[in-house]
Amino acid sequence: MSKKVLAIFILAIPFLFFSCNKDNDGRQFGIFKVLDDDQTIEMQGEIGSSSLNDFNELVEAFPNVNKINIIDCGGSTDDDVNLQLSAAVHQKGMAIHIADNGEIASGGTDFFLAGTTRTKGTNTRIGVHSWSDGSNEATDFPVGDPNHTPYINYYVSVGFTQQEAEDFYYFTINAAPANSMHWMTDNEIALYGILTP
Repeated sequence: MSKKVLAIFILAIPFLFFSCNKDNDGRQFGIFKVLDDDQTIEMQGEIGSSSLNDFNELVEAFPNVNKINIIDCGGSTDDDVNLQLSAAVHQKGMAIHIADNGEIASGGTDFFLAGTTRTKGTNTRIGVHSWSDGSNEATDFPVGDPNHTPYINYYVSVGFTQQEAEDFYYFTINAAPANSMHWMTDNEIALYGILTP
């Protein structure tokens, strides 16, 4: 390879890298991807410690986003970030939809409740279970214990009444242990107001 060709090739590398980076990642922010309409976010994966920052960067880059379409969200690896992220989504007034054949569970179900409108497609699943801190499960603490408060307060913050929040929360922690999952029936989904009218 001549020096001239080599020099052109070396100069082209950054251009190729950034072009590919923009094409592939310009709309991808962790588990969130902005679709071509610049208004819809596609979500797939577990909520983690970086998800709130990813969402904030997304909103800064695409301020017109107003809907999240969940493909799959099996939970969260950081409950504190999940509640903060969910609050941010709710404050932005976003609609959330579970795509056809989509699935949410655990912290993913909590996240779904942040939607100011909540809808789902066909053949979807919504899972709930008890949380665990590694040593104790939620059901190890009595009703009214402060360990339950953050979740109940979150449900109230996204529009549940205090009674609705408590009813749903205690249903979830008693529905299945932390190492299992209860998939909500249509009747349960209606009873606890998981979808908006």
